[in-house]
Amino acid sequence: MGHDEDGSRREGPPWSRWTEGQAAGIGRTADTVVPKIEPPEPDPADGLHVWDTWLLRTRTGEVATVADYRVLFSLTAPADLLPGTRHDVAEIRYFYSRDGREWTDGGPVFADALGQRQWAGSALVDDGDLYVYYTAAGEADAPELSYTQHPAVGHGGRFSASEDGLALESTWSHEVLFEPDGEHYETADQSEGMIYTFRDPWFFEDPETGRTCLLFEANTPVREDDRCDGDPARREFNGCVGLAVSPSGDPTEWELRPPILDAVCVNQELERPHVVHPDGRYYLFVSSHMHTFAPGLEGYDGLYGFVADSLDGEYRPLNGSGLVLANPATAPFQAYSWMAYPHREEILVVGFFNYFDFAGDSLDAISELSLPEQRRRFGGTLAPTVRLGIERDRTRILGTLAHWEVPTPVEPLPEPATRPPLDPDALADGDEPAGPHGYPFGGYAGRDTVEK
Repeated sequence: MGHDEDGSRREGPPWSRWTEGQAAGIGRTADTVVPKIEPPEPDPADGLHVWDTWLLRTRTGEVATVADYRVLFSLTAPADLLPGTRHDVAEIRYFYSRDGREWTDGGPVFADALGQRQWAGSALVDDGDLYVYYTAAGEADAPELSYTQHPAVGHGGRFSASEDGLALESTWSHEVLFEPDGEHYETADQSEGMIYTFRDPWFFEDPETGRTCLLFEANTPVREDDRCDGDPARREFNGCVGLAVSPSGDPTEWELRPPILDAVCVNQELERPHVVHPDGRYYLFVSSHMHTFAPGLEGYDGLYGFVADSLDGEYRPLNGSGLVLANPATAPFQAYSWMAYPHREEILVVGFFNYFDFAGDSLDAISELSLPEQRRRFGGTLAPTVRLGIERDRTRILGTLAHWEVPTPVEPLPEPATRPPLDPDALADGDEPAGPHGYPFGGYAGRDTVEK
């Protein structure tokens, strides 16, 4: 069963929909706009472009530690490359830290991954065995750069700790996990949109049911006479969050299931879907871009979220519209590709520092800048970690930690949570300068903070 725009139930697919009526309510608020970001000094990954990042986790979803080290996996490229070309040579590297502040580059994870380069995924350690899920982008035997996408896994690796740090010892085996079925998940040949997606595998074992799952980003096939009032331009915007299940619990064996959420007529690209389960509810987060919203809708480069009482749904957009984090209007592309994880009573959100000191209407304008300016305005490192308060279907930004600060739940956070006053220019004309009223928490930036 699905829902009409007014929230009433109606016949429809067995998954949730992000509707046009919900997305029409997207607007920056004091509760959703992250502060202006400045470059870190020093940069822990100097010499590299670093972007999409995820934590090593246990099978049950906790932040994993290996010999007291926590581990991050990131897409990386040499920093001397033009930032816009980094996706063409992306490789996964790992970084490790004992305190979540000082990080050491452990080097590339794979020497023999599938495809021409690697895009985002997730990482699991189970009884010492590593499973690194990734997107194998391009065909290894293609004579030129190609853009096919295959959710894949590398397994067989193990970490070894010594006085010198955390080494990765492995003989990896690589496997493609599954292919789009053309029914629930669009194939590349079916795609009519500006972007095709079948990527970003995210491991999740449901703590309520014990079901072993994998979320991923995809597109929903849409018939010519179906949805979007028959408008072919809006039909091209058909992103969804896919689901695969391992009946045996084997992290390498998967069967496709129908998606758990689609954004047909709303958004083309629901990137890096992942779930956190802090209070018995399922919080589904995705990242998306300003330019991937359908005609007639206005969104931002931001983190969007939904909540349900089970993994399969039915999902309701957080804050009414789905918007959880947005960049300020004065720096609309300063951060992207967020990863949320629970920390005691809060949610912490790690993202990467993207194009800052740039307030253009589109990232296309970056190419009009000189090459030195393109490099100067690209962060290419991790952004400050965002502290997020969450209760049922409402969220508010509590404050931020430092760049690359990734505490585990056993480590307390500074109290009280503070954030700098929000610059009024961070909210564009038409944005609402305060979040929902009556929220039970205290200490949040609200309307009077913005006006001051």
